[in-house]
Amino acid sequence: MDNRDDIQAFLTARRDRITPEQAGVPLYGGRRRVPGLRREEVAMMAGVSTDYYTRLERGNLTGVSESVLNAVALALQLDEAETEHLFDLSRTANAGLRGPKKRPSQPKLRESIQLLLDSITAAPAFVRNARMDFVAGNLLCHALYSPLFANPERPVNHSRFIFLDPKAREYYADWERAANDNVAILRTEAGRNPYDRGLSDLVGELSTRSDDFRTRWAAHRVSLHHSGVKTFVHPAVGELELIYNALDLPADPGLTLTVYNAARGSATEEKLRLLASWALTQTDVSFPTMAADTAS
Repeated sequence: MDNRDDIQAFLTARRDRITPEQAGVPLYGGRRRVPGLRREEVAMMAGVSTDYYTRLERGNLTGVSESVLNAVALALQLDEAETEHLFDLSRTANAGLRGPKKRPSQPKLRESIQLLLDSITAAPAFVRNARMDFVAGNLLCHALYSPLFANPERPVNHSRFIFLDPKAREYYADWERAANDNVAILRTEAGRNPYDRGLSDLVGELSTRSDDFRTRWAAHRVSLHHSGVKTFVHPAVGELELIYNALDLPADPGLTLTVYNAARGSATEEKLRLLASWALTQTDVSFPTMAADTAS
């Protein structure tokens, strides 16, 4: 798979964002034609020749060693997610030497996972795939994400809701952050698994239908979202400030379990109890099954 354009855009964007002052590069006067570092400055800090670094930034990572990738990551001040993304891009660039590694088809959701979710009664909990589709969830998850499930289209997808449903701007207290984080997650997965046809189709659809998505996708931002705080504005109970923790499921590659909790003694803790009561009055909405999610 030829991913030269992605490599070039990613490295160029990261070089452009670092000022000489941030990198500790001395200025010798004269007008600089680039907003950030020059290629020769990155090359010097990475311990490679300018010609060699230019080759990398033009999208050619074939045969590049881990030590060079780490040196470039250090020179460009990449964070953990960005460094991992650079290595993912390198693995894809070199996959042609061995043939692409096909990701196994997703199995049906194991019954034990649904039992686990159903046992969590005081917190919204759900499983999603790498394309941001809901795969399974508990009662409080259905209640929390009721605006998403109101749309009859299946599978229910975070990204489609954020960028294609006007209600998303009311549902997320900070829509800009939600949109940026969502695209960063998809971009990270695209680097990790570029052969996922379903992901490619989703990106193509959103790029065609949403200027907001297309602009963010072109920025090549990546990030890891394992924990943090999100604020929702639920139509039934109002604002909810929830702490989330996301865990990959090793026995189910490509699936992530996310659980939301409220801080003890907070107003949100009481609202979660109200949400649980409200959920009992609503019509149950079924999650899609994994049987329909085998494209890779």
